[in-house]
Amino acid sequence: MNKKLKIFVPIIVIILLCVMSFLLFSNNDEEIKTIKSDKQLSKIYNGYTITAKDTFINIITMPFSFFTNNFFTYKVITENTSDVIGELPTNNGLISSIENATSSSNESSISKDYSTTNIQVENVDEADITKTDGDYIYSISDNNVIITDVMNPQEIKIASTIKLSDGTIPEDLILYKNKLVVISANSNSTSNSYYRYNYKNNTIVRIYDITTKTNPTLIKSYELYEPYYTSRCINNVLYVISSGNLREEDDIVIRNYKEDNIEKQIALEDIKYLKDIQTTKQTIISTVDLDNARGDISVSSYIIDISNAYVSENNIYLLNQKYNYNTDPPISELFGLKGVIGAFTYNNDDNSSGYNTEIYKFKITQEGKVIYDKRNKIKGKTINQYSLDENNGYLRIALYDNDGARVAIFDENLNQIGISEYVAKGETMYSSRFMNDKVYLVTYKTMDPLFVIDLSNETSPKVLGELHIPGYSTYLHPYDGNHLIGIGMQTEEIVNRNSSGKVISTTSRIVGMKMALFDVTDVSNPIQISETIIGDRRTTSAILTNPKALLFSKEKQLIAIPVNNYSEDFEIASSNNSYSSIVNSYINYNKSYTAEGYFVYNINIENGFNLKGIITHQAPTKNSSAYKYYNNSKLLRGLYIDENLYTVSESAVKVNNINTLELISELKIK
Repeated sequence: MNKKLKIFVPIIVIILLCVMSFLLFSNNDEEIKTIKSDKQLSKIYNGYTITAKDTFINIITMPFSFFTNNFFTYKVITENTSDVIGELPTNNGLISSIENATSSSNESSISKDYSTTNIQVENVDEADITKTDGDYIYSISDNNVIITDVMNPQEIKIASTIKLSDGTIPEDLILYKNKLVVISANSNSTSNSYYRYNYKNNTIVRIYDITTKTNPTLIKSYELYEPYYTSRCINNVLYVISSGNLREEDDIVIRNYKEDNIEKQIALEDIKYLKDIQTTKQTIISTVDLDNARGDISVSSYIIDISNAYVSENNIYLLNQKYNYNTDPPISELFGLKGVIGAFTYNNDDNSSGYNTEIYKFKITQEGKVIYDKRNKIKGKTINQYSLDENNGYLRIALYDNDGARVAIFDENLNQIGISEYVAKGETMYSSRFMNDKVYLVTYKTMDPLFVIDLSNETSPKVLGELHIPGYSTYLHPYDGNHLIGIGMQTEEIVNRNSSGKVISTTSRIVGMKMALFDVTDVSNPIQISETIIGDRRTTSAILTNPKALLFSKEKQLIAIPVNNYSEDFEIASSNNSYSSIVNSYINYNKSYTAEGYFVYNINIENGFNLKGIITHQAPTKNSSAYKYYNNSKLLRGLYIDENLYTVSESAVKVNNINTLELISELKIK
């Protein structure tokens, strides 16, 4: 027996050293790889296959797995689907300035003063359900896109209607010079291919030449066989991102797309994957030169899943947030550059149980092409695109987890160079906003802390101050360099006591919507200087989840939002002028329906919020297909052109004087 040990121990040691050396030097492999064949793509579609190499590594790492009580398996749950992706072996290996709190711009009526979409990053236009160039308004009504001539406010009229009669549903519009982009979801195609067209909604992009507004001309169309995720327009280039499950037909993974009704294929060299990411999801990025829209589009596929996206002028950041049950370190940590004793020095922060966020960075070239650059990972999860910001080449991300909320900073190479301390342990982060060298975070449990964090030293972010008030803000918008608008919900704290009067717990309940104005001049002591409470616990608004619904102008002292509530109890209370009223304009509506009004306020530092009035549109009937949009306030937007306020819904366009709200004219769309 001793002789056998003398023989086998050196052999085992040599094998271990060989494996460790292989793993050490194999880490230099190219991170992003290209699909070589349809067979390889099918393997990815059918799940992760354990190779002989993987099996051998698992045998070697078995003792460590026993110590972590995790053996060889962990489950990854994606945030946006909550599906278990699979059981994998343990070697599986986020506005930067006040100037960027802006609206998108288009070239048109230069002499006119008009508002455009509330966007996050200056010069990076975002799609919305309503657009204007100062002379015309472009809006969605059912399956149609309406172009409304508003050059004469007293007599607005429909210039033309783009009818999408193929069962597609328009979701978003982008306006660029004399081009109108209509992005739709296809859920009712006549194709015989169930999986290709109907298993998931596809993304359909149509580009119209609207030089002649009365006769829009379709000049480009294409269809991506994944659901629509988001889009941007930078300079003359349109970027459309779709993301979903890989699809298979006749045992072949579909890599088709359709351009101008011609079936094409994404070239294998344009399908990329990351060497240690196991997923059956793909994200498709398409680009179009809108100055030459009749030319061919560019389509690339990446085998990654995404749950958030942020786009600057120079980069696209795609994020995948997932819940990780793994407590084992990757093999590279155990046997790589960190040393043979990696098992004892391993930092389990980013691989511990909880949410982790993968960050994928794509560069935008001067020609508008998108090229994968780098990636990194960090513990925690983001809320939405406003959780990220790029400033002077640095990426700043606000995240939260069970330990609280914090902000991390990454350099141009996506190396983490700074991170703040945790704040508000055990609370959920509801909103964040980056303004120059500061970031403002709102967390909530039973009270609303507003935190101010200094980012002027990228390597050492510091918490400067905080404010505790009832309620929480789901969206923060800069008023100016020293003031901030918060929009969210008002709550009241409920103290629960036992029979002896001792406090045993505290809870809270929503009592209405709220807009608040904060003075952050003294960053160590932010204060609330005004608030207005809207409605009751049933009140809601598109602005709570979609900042594009906001209309704001500091110069015009104007802020306006769509609000939903039951028809008979629109109640408004202002902390400044004690104004309260019941709006009975919906008195004839059935109580089971949700009414929608456009609330228009005067806002300034001295007087805070003062309600000027409420503009209402016709309510949908019980059988109206538009009801679902009214129910979530999706299709009510406001914009101004000179001194006129326009409100747009699926059923009508109204023109009111921006100062008095006197009705000037109204156009029924349907």
